[in-house]
This record gives sequence, C-alpha cells and structure tokens, in this order.
Amino acid sequence: MDTIFALATAQGKAGVAVIRVSGPNAIQVGENLTRRTLPARGMIFSKLKDKEGQILDQALVLSFTAPDSFTGENIVEFQLHGSTAVVSAVMSALEVSNLARLADPGEFTRRALDNGKLDLTQVEGLADLIDAETEAQRKQAQVILSGALGTLADRWRTDLIRAASLIEVTIDFADEEVPVDVTPEVDALLSGVLSDIQKEVQGVSIAERIREGFEVAIVGSPNVGKSTLLNALAGRNAAITSEYAGTTRDVIEVRMDLAGLPVTLLDTAGLRDTDDHVEGIGIQLAQERANAADIRVFLAEENETFDVPFRDGDLSLLPKADERDATRGAISGKTGQGIDDLVLHIESTLKNRSTHAGIATRARHRDAMKRALESLQRAIDVLQQGPEFYDLAAEDMRSAIRALELLVGRIDVENLLDEIFSSFCLGK
Repeated sequence: MDTIFALATAQGKAGVAVIRVSGPNAIQVGENLTRRTLPARGMIFSKLKDKEGQILDQALVLSFTAPDSFTGENIVEFQLHGSTAVVSAVMSALEVSNLARLADPGEFTRRALDNGKLDLTQVEGLADLIDAETEAQRKQAQVILSGALGTLADRWRTDLIRAASLIEVTIDFADEEVPVDVTPEVDALLSGVLSDIQKEVQGVSIAERIREGFEVAIVGSPNVGKSTLLNALAGRNAAITSEYAGTTRDVIEVRMDLAGLPVTLLDTAGLRDTDDHVEGIGIQLAQERANAADIRVFLAEENETFDVPFRDGDLSLLPKADERDATRGAISGKTGQGIDDLVLHIESTLKNRSTHAGIATRARHRDAMKRALESLQRAIDVLQQGPEFYDLAAEDMRSAIRALELLVGRIDVENLLDEIFSSFCLGK
C-alpha cells in the first residue's frame, strides 16, 4: 500500500494550512521532516527541514498510528503557516522523499472505507457535509456521517438473519419433528423490517430535496411582474425586466437559503399562446419546470387559469399591488408589498414537508431499500403457503439481506466508488 499525501485545506493564502500524510511510511515521513521521534498518538511543535537541512517552516505535527486514525492507517498531519510558498516547499519536500506520492481525489476517504472506518453511506454523508450550504443540509449530512443509516440497515439485517436461520433450521430438520413452530416469529421479524423500510422509503424524496434543494416556480402571464418579484426576493437584478411582454424566455434560477433550507427560485416565461417559435420553447420549458417544482407562486387575476395545476402548498397572488386600489391578496416586487408574507408561506410549507424526511437521502438508498422490500414481500407471501415452500422464502430473505449489504457498501459497489470519490478534493 502506497503512502499518500495532499493539502487538506483550500488552496491559497490562509492563516493555517494542513498537509495530511497516510500510509505505512507516514511516521517515517514525519520524522524525516522534523528530525525528531514522533509519539504514537500525539503532537509536537517542530521546525520542518528538507534533505539539505534548510528550514521550511515551523509547524504543529500530529501523529496517529493505525488503526486509530481516520483512514485506519498511520497518519501524520502538518499544520503550517498558510502561505503559498510554505505549502509549496513542504509539498515538494514530500514529493522528492520518494516515500509518498500525491493522493488521488477522495483517496483518504476511500481508504477509510476499505479499512472499515466508514461504510458507504457515511462516505456519502461526508461528501454531503463538505457540500452543505444551509443549516438543514449540515444537520442532514451529520446524521448520515454519524452512521445512523448504516446502524438502521444493520438492525434490519440482524433481524433478517435471525428469521432466515429459523427457516433454515426447519428446512434442515424437515424429516424430523420440530418442537416449535417458527412461522409466527419469522413473520413478526419480516413484517417489522418491512414496515420500517417502507417508512424510510417514503421519506427519501423529501430528504433528497433537502440535500439537493427545493424549487419554487413563479408562474403567470407575460408582463405581470414575475422577474421583478424574483429580483426583489433575490436582493439583486438576477433577471432582466422590461415593459415588453415575453422578455423572459428561459428559466432564470436563483439559489437562496430560507430558514436553513436550500431553495431555488425559478422565474419562468410568461404563459400565453404565441406564434414565436423561440418563445414557445420557453413557455413549454416553463410549464415543465413549474409542474416539477415543489411550490408554485401564481401571479394571476381572479379566475385566471393556466395549463399548470394548482397543488397543495401553492399560492395565488394578484400581481402589481402598487398599481391597484385594493391590495388585499396582492404582491409587488417593485414596492415589496406582500413579499414578507410570501417568504413566510414558502418557509412554513417547506419546513412542514421537511418533518417527513427520512434518514436515507439518495436515489441509490431508495433503490436498494425497494429491492429489499420486494424480496421481503415475496418471502412473507411464500411463508404463508406452508413449510414445503420454506426454501423459497429463505432465498427471498437472503436477497433482502444482499440488498441491505449493497446499501451500506459491503458488496457490488465498485462501479459506484469511482463516481463518488471523483467529487472529493485531494486532501479528503
């Protein structure tokens, strides 16, 4: 196994920079640079010197011996002054030592996975934590990184192994009298796991939205103030506004943090019949994005309808309150009237939906759990047909167990790993 190193903090000038080294030669690398003996687990403050004895920097040096480290290997971390020149000099010294090589993206975390320090769901949680932009995303990622989903999957797996072992005993002693009917206990175990997984699958879509972001589409006829409202909500001129209908032809997106939730506001093309081919494409795209959005804010006159359905959580407001005598139920991006109420409505609606989020956050999690559900349902159905079909039920239970092992990355995940780790930085 190679020893690897990388800058674990961001590129550029900073107060402190951290260079991480992991692998069998990590301690030797640290002792070569410090000219001192490193503790098995601890830290020293030392000058760092290159092969010629030239001082590179003064650094806090942390050492961790296997298996008690992030990767499960020997690790040394150098906390340096964060200048570009210092980092470059130390990285060069590591490279010419021939004891370590520059790490690939995500290689530290991949080694943590290979050495059993993290399961695959925790790796995904770490990636989400690094990418988190809002408080809700941070909290969600921390839950996954803590191993909550892996713990849940292990509990389900334990129950299924217990159920399968009971059935196997019945099969093994099919020609003898088994003193206890195991069917009630097996059925209870399978039904309990089935119920738990069903609840978790139902919460994946909302959890995905928290991870990727909710969408709120502003919908209405041309020239009703959709772009002006978007700009007011964004606090900047994100969309072009004019008095001419049809100015907006593409979907304009603005990312926001509302009550700790990631929300993308969509300014869509005005909905109307048109002979303009390009505008028609924009209107079709507007309808598609509005239909897929989590909330639609309609700027419309009373009794005005569109080819976009009104769903629970949507809001219909009268446009251009600044040009009306009666302003109840109206909004104006120009004056700001009604905007606070609109934001409160969006926040409360999305917060309420977020309470139904499960622990699982990705389509991959949902697919693995659905495969487990299908196998479990077959096992329960077969179980009711009598002992002569127990061998089929046992195989379905094993299929469910394999699906849960796939969920946490114990089997058949090699094709996933390159994609997952390619998004990590070199020092992670």
